[in-house]
Parts: sequence; C-alpha cells; structure tokens
Amino acid sequence: MTYAGLFIVAFFLGSIPFGVLVSRAFYNRDIRKSGSGNIGAMNALRSLGKRGAVAVLLLDAAKGVIPAALVVHFFGLEAGAIVAAAAILGHCFSPWLKFKGGKGVATSLGALFALCWPAGVVAVLGWLAGALTTTYSSVGSILAHLVAPFALWYFTRNPWLTGYGVLAALLILYTHRENIARLRNGQEQGISFLRRNGRGS
Repeated sequence: MTYAGLFIVAFFLGSIPFGVLVSRAFYNRDIRKSGSGNIGAMNALRSLGKRGAVAVLLLDAAKGVIPAALVVHFFGLEAGAIVAAAAILGHCFSPWLKFKGGKGVATSLGALFALCWPAGVVAVLGWLAGALTTTYSSVGSILAHLVAPFALWYFTRNPWLTGYGVLAALLILYTHRENIARLRNGQEQGISFLRRNGRGS
C-alpha cells in the first residue's frame, strides 16, 4: 500500500505539464502550437527562447529528481526506483493533457541523478556525445538512455535501479518513435543552436 501510494503521488507530480504552464503564464502562448508541438525543453528553446527553455528543463528535471531523492532517503532504493518510473510515466502520459505529454528525457535524467548520480553523469555524457556529433537531440536522448541501464548496473549492482534504467530506455524509444522514423528517412532536423533552422526533438 505504501508503494502504491508513492507511485500515485509521483505519477501526478510527474504529470504536471510545466512546458504548457510556463508558455501560457509567461509567454501568453501554447507551446503545443509552435515548433514541433512537444512540451519539453528543446521545443521550448525554439518557441520560448533560452530562458523559457531553461525554466522548462529545470522544472521537468525536478519532477524526477525531487520525489525520487526524497523517497530513496526515507524508503530506500527499491521505492525510489518505483517512484522514478511513476514520475516519467506521468510526464509522458499526463492526465491533464488527455494522457499525452512530453518525451520524458529531462524527468528521466533527473530521476537518474537521484538514484545514482554517477550513472546520471554517464547518461548526460551519452546525450552530449549523441547530440553534438549528430546535431540531433533525439539521438542524444536515445543514446543517453541506452547507456543508462549499464551504468546503473555497473555502479550499483541493484536490480531495481537497473530495471528502472531498462524501463526508461524502452519508454524513451517509444516516445521517440517518430524521431526514429524521421532519422531513417533523412528528415530529422538538428538542434537549433547547432544547426540553423533545426527542429530537434
């Protein structure tokens, strides 16, 4: 019952669509109606500018790091892994957006840092390697989450944390399925500040 309650709370915290809230409250627009239509930080960069993108990035990451860190402290790693999974699922399938949402990258990476910060560093390095060498945020996001389960296992040997890494990787692959199709067709465009007129993910 405790784990179920923690899951529900973390899911609804994760479901808060900060991209929509920031764009409406401070920019008088709906981020879903500009750029790629995604509610995450990369589309915020295109639609709202640097400050808006940073705000969305930090708020989305906080949805993962804060509940996971608190639960790990009070209930342990097993509960932390469950809460981390709930937060990213809430972000990707927000009930406030008719069970649609973002792609889960910032929230997932935030949770990863709360569960095992060295694995979080490895994942961020994976994102940088993928994004900077290709100019595609989607490639960076996918690569970060493909290396995350291995990093979690290497640093912790904990099956629950590694299981979270596997779940997050599968979910990121799912939320980036359209990006993967565009990459295969040569239609994916790059990050705006790395490649002019880029759309990113």
